[in-house]
Amino acid sequence: MTQNEGQAAGNQPLPRRNLLKVNDPFAHEDYANTFYAEIGGHEAFVKLVDVFYEGVAEDPVLRPLYPEEDLGPARRRLTMFLEQYWGGPSTYSEERGHPRLRMRHVPFKVNPEARDRWLHHMRAGVDALHLSPLHEATLWDYLERAAHSLVNTFDD
Repeated sequence: MTQNEGQAAGNQPLPRRNLLKVNDPFAHEDYANTFYAEIGGHEAFVKLVDVFYEGVAEDPVLRPLYPEEDLGPARRRLTMFLEQYWGGPSTYSEERGHPRLRMRHVPFKVNPEARDRWLHHMRAGVDALHLSPLHEATLWDYLERAAHSLVNTFDD
């Protein structure tokens, strides 16, 4: 921390909450310069996740991976995670802690078929957003890498 960082005019220490806002990029309410905002903020991520889960709800491979009968909680968790990852509110971490994606998926059989089906439904969600080519490529690149990283078995 520099000598002036964390101090207000007159060398008065900033209150702790203000210091957190200086050091935490997600602890502010202005997300204007983020990917999150550029693609439409909360509404865009809700649409992405809603379209994705419409496919999952009918998918014979993926649906059994969700232990809850109601996919609503899963929708909310994925929306919060993606929003936080792309520069939006940090609600996910505030409620659930560190994402630990691989650890959270260990109990589920994520094989190449499940990965490909997940990507298929996520592709429908991304396409529904009608993003610019750069935003679409950026988002899709992340989703593909994430899906591949979560494969934890090659068994059928």
